[in-house]
Amino acid sequence: MFFLIFAVWLILNGKVTVEICLFGVGISATLIFFMCRFMDYSLKKERLLFCLIPSLMRYFWVLIEEIVKANMCVLKLILSPELQPEPALVYFETRLTSGTARTLLANSITLTPGTITISVEENQFCVHCLDKELAEGMENSVFVELLEEMEGKIKKWSC
Repeated sequence: MFFLIFAVWLILNGKVTVEICLFGVGISATLIFFMCRFMDYSLKKERLLFCLIPSLMRYFWVLIEEIVKANMCVLKLILSPELQPEPALVYFETRLTSGTARTLLANSITLTPGTITISVEENQFCVHCLDKELAEGMENSVFVELLEEMEGKIKKWSC
């Protein structure tokens, strides 16, 4: 974060001199101190973020894949007159412990066409599915597995 703040300082100044660099180092260090002291920021959290970047990138790639797959299923339902959708409410529980992970799971389910997260209470999810086929295996989905893996990394780094 220090280097990012320092780089922004240099970009905004438009030129690089010894005085600007020294002043930039001081300003950047002061901002980092302020963030650590008053904004609940720590270098440990920054390392955790860098550790989670590959997992987050993989999660969003899987999300895009699942959105495309679900779009094909919904398109098949719409274009096939002989297929009649059978809407279903699915209740399932998850082992996710953090509110952030549960929110990310709920939003990912809602982003996927044909499914909408209706409610989340503690570990219980209620999801409306356009068709029963879209509801299969939701409690053990790839989203849940990836989020549990990320929570494991967070627990490992927080100890």
